[in-house]
Amino acid sequence: MSDVGTASARATDQAAALERLAKRPSAQGKTSAKWQRAMRWLHVYSSMIAFLVILFFGVTGLLLNHPSWLFGDEVTTTRDSGRLPESVRSDDGSVEFLAVSEFIRETYDVQAGVTNFDQVDEEGSINYAGAGYGSTVRFDVTSLDYEITEREEGFVNAMRDLHAGRDTGGTWSLIIDISAVFLVFVAVTGLGIQLFMRKRRQKALTWLAVGTAGSVMLIWLTLV
Repeated sequence: MSDVGTASARATDQAAALERLAKRPSAQGKTSAKWQRAMRWLHVYSSMIAFLVILFFGVTGLLLNHPSWLFGDEVTTTRDSGRLPESVRSDDGSVEFLAVSEFIRETYDVQAGVTNFDQVDEEGSINYAGAGYGSTVRFDVTSLDYEITEREEGFVNAMRDLHAGRDTGGTWSLIIDISAVFLVFVAVTGLGIQLFMRKRRQKALTWLAVGTAGSVMLIWLTLV
């Protein structure tokens, strides 16, 4: 009886050990869970960092299509004229565009960047452009008489220009680049979370395929 009892107990212990091994996660399962936690952490905190950026480009994207939803979409144009000081001339009698620009900036508080300047015959011109703003200065290189036209395009159009990165300068261009990297990172880590979840992986990939096909179809319909 003792041998039978010993054998029975041994069989019970082996069965319990096998059950524990079955429940114990494999090395591959541990690695998958570790990557899933890492992806979730990266996704959550990158989303928090990029929250304002995502919100900004989402809202301004709507304003691109519907500029009349908010105030400030009408352009206000003002004109003024005067005479440039003689100090804008160089020693050889030619007009220095930098001196003209500095005078205009100081007189009219122009903060936008210069997009181009030119001289055709006796007329010089300087163009300024910024988010929601544009101005043009034309002057006679002989008499130094000038005329400036300023265009204030309002809040909505300024946000539109920021969204498109048009006439916004190098600093804002860098911000757009960083924002784009964050958006890509948020999307990739979100996809990574789904791929490491075996129970939801197939459904996630199915919806990914549906969304991709729908997006491609909409792009195609827009272009044709």
